Amino acid sequence: MSTVIYTGKTSTTGGRDGASRSSDGRLDVTLSPPGSSGAGTNPEQLFAAGWSACFLGAIGRAAAERQLRVSADAAINAEIDLVSNDGGYVLQARLNAKLPGIEMDLARSLIERAHQLCPYSKATRGNIAVELNVA
Repeated sequence: MSTVIYTGKTSTTGGRDGASRSSDGRLDVTLSPPGSSGAGTNPEQLFAAGWSACFLGAIGRAAAERQLRVSADAAINAEIDLVSNDGGYVLQARLNAKLPGIEMDLARSLIERAHQLCPYSKATRGNIAVELNVA
């Protein structure tokens, strides 16, 4: 049995040269294609921001499973590539974890567990190439 705990609602006009607004007014962004001189952000940056926030939360959950805490200085630097290939366009991603005070092997274990827990990781699993790194 599943329970919806939140629904994010946005309305976008104009595609990659448009604007996107959330139903509650908290998000109101101008959009520009990647690499353009436009004033807005692009969908890849928005996706990177959402995934990195969610993934960092999942690392916190993975750490809590081991009775550990993640430093307030922890960060996920997400890189989302828009790639052109013979079939059109695809995405690929790198999630680079900075986990101060946590030794490399444990950090690697935490990010691998987080990748199993994070809803963004679940949504992309098997659909795009994802590289997990400890910085």
